[in-house]
Amino acid sequence: MGDEILSQKWGEAPRMTAALFFPMMFFLLLALPVSAEAPWITGAPVPHQRGEASAVVLDGKIYLIGGFTAFGVTNRVEAYHPATGEWKEKASLPVALHHAGVGVINQKIYVVGGFDGLMFWDPVNTVWEYDPKRDQWRAKKAMPTARGALGVGVWKGKLYAVGGFGKTPFGKGNLDSNEVYNPATDRWESKSPLPIARDHLSVAVADGKIHALGGRLQSSYARNLSLHDVYNPETGEWTSAAPLRKPRSGMAAAVLEGKIHLFGGEAPEGTSPDHDVYSPDSGQWTQAAPMPTARHGLAAAAVGNKIYLLTGGLRPGGSISNLNEIFIPVLKEAKKLSR
Repeated sequence: MGDEILSQKWGEAPRMTAALFFPMMFFLLLALPVSAEAPWITGAPVPHQRGEASAVVLDGKIYLIGGFTAFGVTNRVEAYHPATGEWKEKASLPVALHHAGVGVINQKIYVVGGFDGLMFWDPVNTVWEYDPKRDQWRAKKAMPTARGALGVGVWKGKLYAVGGFGKTPFGKGNLDSNEVYNPATDRWESKSPLPIARDHLSVAVADGKIHALGGRLQSSYARNLSLHDVYNPETGEWTSAAPLRKPRSGMAAAVLEGKIHLFGGEAPEGTSPDHDVYSPDSGQWTQAAPMPTARHGLAAAAVGNKIYLLTGGLRPGGSISNLNEIFIPVLKEAKKLSR
């Protein structure tokens, strides 16, 4: 499917096909026909293969931050411009992290928590703020609870850090922490805990609420969950919503036109190509066109009327890729491209 660098196991040399010539890629992104059978196109590959990176959108660009590489954990930051298909390297994160949370508030990027280290996955409570105008990072008030594999959502200028894996009174384990960061005051506040502690969940903000989706127990993808808990920032209460179609963890979520799109994941039997959509209006999940490439530990970002799915592992556990697969809602985009 197009040009891509396939994932590899740790220690293997990268395998790649020839890169598509840029003008041809740009033409394809603009003019490739889209049908009900194929709502996917391929974008410019990520320059460096990785997994468990974080992605966020700022000023129409996607910033891909940290993650695993074939050589260990990275602090690399790369920005992708969907309009041109270009990737540019940005100032590196001050520390190498994976499984971190990320959000944008007032034109600044915030990287929250994550794991430091490849072998022991030490949870951290650091908060890093990125200023795109200066291309600089600086430390902010640390999160009260050190954790990685958490979910992060932003609502009304505040960042919500939910769940994750970190230190407990009984050793490392699941956390039910729900902590809110206000960059205007550089302060954290604890809120009502997640009903069931878990890690490797996805968080999405839709209809003014924080949706905590799926996840796993004790960082084991053999113990995936189909939970769907919803936090109302106005009332401080959690409620249950329609569960996922199947237990999932290690997946990515993005919101497009008010609906939550959930992609991928991993389980003992392999990685998943599943793509499910939740409508807050109907309160139901529906099955959508699956990803061209099944994977987990991927990053998702919505720009305009498209969702970009970047990197991730093709096999459960430590695997990586430089994939950039783009989902386009079929009916609206098909009409545009036919003009």
